[in-house]
Formats: sequence, C-alpha cells, structure tokens
Amino acid sequence: MMDQEHELDRSHERLTLRPTSRGKIVGTSDRIRAVMDTVDRVARSNCNVLITGESGTGKESTVAAIHDASKRVDRPLVTVNCGALPEALMESELFGHARGAFTGAHVSRQGRVAQAEGGTLFLDEIGELPMALQAKLLRLIQQREYTPVGDNRTIKCDIRIIAATNRKLAEEVARGTFREDLYYRLNVIELQLPALRERREDIPALVQHFYRESLVMAGRDDLDGFDEDALEAIEEHEWPGNIRELENVIQRAVLLAPGPMIRREDIPANLQSGRGPSSSAMPAQLPDEGINLREVIEEFESSLVRQALERTKWNKNQAAKLLGMNRTTLVEMVKRKRIG
Repeated sequence: MMDQEHELDRSHERLTLRPTSRGKIVGTSDRIRAVMDTVDRVARSNCNVLITGESGTGKESTVAAIHDASKRVDRPLVTVNCGALPEALMESELFGHARGAFTGAHVSRQGRVAQAEGGTLFLDEIGELPMALQAKLLRLIQQREYTPVGDNRTIKCDIRIIAATNRKLAEEVARGTFREDLYYRLNVIELQLPALRERREDIPALVQHFYRESLVMAGRDDLDGFDEDALEAIEEHEWPGNIRELENVIQRAVLLAPGPMIRREDIPANLQSGRGPSSSAMPAQLPDEGINLREVIEEFESSLVRQALERTKWNKNQAAKLLGMNRTTLVEMVKRKRIG
C-alpha cells in the first residue's frame, strides 16, 4: 500500500496543471491549456476579466490562478456570491454600512470591497446582481470609488475585479436584465471554461486526483482504485454538473465502496448504465403517435431537479449550483412540482 501511495504522489504531480490557493487545476487537454495560457497573459495586468462557463467547471480555481500570478498576490482575494444573498443585504455586503444605517446596524461595518483593498474582488454569479446594484457596481469600476450604506463619504479603492457567470450575459443584455455598459466594462477579457464533456481526455487525471484526495479525507488505506468497468462508466457519462459532480461521485465511491476495488455498482445508479439521463431521458426521435411535449419536458425537468437534490442531500444551495440556477428559482420549482 505504501508503494501505491508513493506512485499516487508522483503521478499526482505529473497530472496537476496548476496548483492555486483555492484548489488545483488538473488536466492536459488543449482546451484547458488554452485557458491557462490566457490566464498567464492577463494575470499581471489590472484589466477586468469575465469568466464564463457551466456550473462546476472550475471558475473559482481559475480566479485563484489569475490572482496568484498577479502583482496582487500578497493582498486578499475576496469572493462575493451575488446569487446567495438577499437583495436587501447585497449593497451592505459589497460596500459596508455606517452605524445606524438601518435597523440592527449597531456598529459600522466594512464591506467586501474594503476587505479586498489592494487585491482582487471576485464577483461570482454576477448575472444574479439586481439592476439597482449594477449601477453602483458600474460606478465602482469606472471611478474606483464607492459610498457605504448610510454614509456620506466617498471612498477611493484599488482593487481588481473578476466576475464569473454561468449565464449568457449578452442574452441578458438583450432582454434588458443586465446593463449593457456594465457588461462591456466587465468583459475586457473573457475566459470561457470548457464543460467536462468537452475535455474528456482529462477525466482519468481528474478521477485519480479526486481519488487521492478522497482517500485522505475518508481515512481509508484499504482501496486499490477503480476497476476498468467503473472507469468506463465514468468516462462515458455526460457530466452535466461538470468537475464538481465528478468530485462528488468520487468522494461518495471512496466512502461507500467495500473494496478492495471500486466497481461499477459502487458509483451512482445514473452512471452505471452509460451516458445517463442526458442521452436517454428524452426521446431520441419523435414517435409516430406523437407526444405531449409539455408533459415530457416537465417530467425530464422534474427528474433532473430530484437527482440534484438527492445528490446534494437536499442542500438547495448546492443543488441550485448543479442545475445552473438561482436558489430561489429552485425553491419555487420544488414547490410548484411538489417534489419531496
């Protein structure tokens, strides 16, 4: 077992493309190398960067790679999840507030912008930012200044802004739900992260990486890896939840597999039959007798929502991320569909 661990250590180093302060970027595919080449070109500038891609594709570690290679590496990297906070609290979270600014504001409080001074402010799920706050963010970007809630001071700041979204912001601009001027201010450089199904050659490396980490987390020394049948099922899956979904699957298998090998029956049922629901849940072609399109779509949607909830043990924040939607949207959908 000791020899296996040493081999895992050596192969782990070969497979790691980029260590960052928030996890490792693993893989050698042309798609991910192209992303890292762009990271290296833009890191030392102060330009704004917009990172796009599906949920679970590794946006946070990519942001960390930019920050770690920048001149601001010795200053904070501060994250704000624009989709996780109620609109009423978002302005205070970003810009801070003065004492007495609102009920319960017994003391003044620094916002995330002040915490990121000299460093990098990462605005995750930027597409969820309310329109009223978009105007204030635009001022921050253009003037490099802001005003805390309930204060009359104008405070200058020195920060770099990186934003990320799984939405198509150009379409949000066309619909009038995202400011066009803010979009162009954020989108100086766009980094498009590939979905896992678009970089399948990296799956074996990612499996080994997460397997190694999961062994340590689970405190197991009695496993010898995945058998060929299990690896085949993993490599054939479509991975709608991308790298985050793969990591969860590997962690679960390492925890629950009786060993010594992890077999196909030790991974989730939706992976055991090949490419999973993304290729089989919807009819491949229209039957001669026709279908009720709305019912089929509703059933398919309900199935994916239920899978996301079960996979995350009914953690609605995590399930919403897997599905690429806002938590409040998911909550409303669960109520409407009576999923429980």
